Amino acid sequence: MSKKVVTLGEIMLRLSTPDFKRFVQSDTFDVTYGGGEANVAAALCNYGLNGTFVSKVPANPIGQAAINHLRRYGVDTQYVARGGKRLGIYFLETGASMRASQVVYDRADASISEVDASEFDFDKIFEGADWFHTTGITPALSDKAAALTLAALKAAKEKGITTSIDLNYRKKLWSKEKAREVMTELCKYVDVCIGNEEDADTTLGFKSAGTDVTKGELNLDGYKDVFKQMKEKFGFKYIASTLRESHSASDNGWSALVYDGNEFYHTKEYNVRIVDRVGSGDSFASGFIFGLVTGLPMADAAEFGVAASAIKHTIPGDLNHATLSEVQELVKGDGSGRVQR
Repeated sequence: MSKKVVTLGEIMLRLSTPDFKRFVQSDTFDVTYGGGEANVAAALCNYGLNGTFVSKVPANPIGQAAINHLRRYGVDTQYVARGGKRLGIYFLETGASMRASQVVYDRADASISEVDASEFDFDKIFEGADWFHTTGITPALSDKAAALTLAALKAAKEKGITTSIDLNYRKKLWSKEKAREVMTELCKYVDVCIGNEEDADTTLGFKSAGTDVTKGELNLDGYKDVFKQMKEKFGFKYIASTLRESHSASDNGWSALVYDGNEFYHTKEYNVRIVDRVGSGDSFASGFIFGLVTGLPMADAAEFGVAASAIKHTIPGDLNHATLSEVQELVKGDGSGRVQR
């Protein structure tokens, strides 16, 4: 039987401008659906695992369309609650070269923000589960969503299920002060923490000098210092971060650093030409989780995760549609991009 990974969070309607157009230029939008935890569940299904997504969507055709989108890729949505006012929306304008991408949120009063933990039976949800994953985006949506996230983490830990969180700070959703208050409590129940140095600073207050991703500069010693602080305070089993060297909106260096309390491991670096970078962090998280939950050593799990997320940069939309074999071939070194005949 395949491993079962449960994820909890918001799924949104994504409206993106086609052909790299600016919002003010476009009179049409490309439509898809996505969200951090939903993206992880879908990617894990691609790799042959049981990805189970927990959320709340409105009881209307738009909410059903979001559910159908995930079901299309094998995600188990039986525990998604129905109700509330609306599905959240985000608008995406994809940048290029020196022009950055832009995101505009329209997610106030989304169904997930008015959720109550009593709407979910965690005994059933976590039956047979091997892993539980969420992100710092969900608790940022409302106090009710934060309470749900905490309840889910506590329930998973009580059942001996490995838990993970991607810190994912979103300044448009909450303040640093609120984030630190909430995330510090949540991380007491987390085994695997994923997040870059900036996220660790804004959400948990761990800071180290020397890295400026906007200049394409990375200081691994700075990350190592932060990771040690995080390990000392929370006792995480693994800490991981993607490392993005942003040369432009079109070209990035992409790798990852992981730590288990004894060893730091820096993965291979990929030079990626970006088609769509949204969801790339989720792709790393899903790949890293896949590796660990299927028994790979930390270093191999990290290499799988960074290869999967490198491929995601080439795929439009939130979801990573890379297959298990494609990721495995890239890990082995086949990144030629030659036509497969």
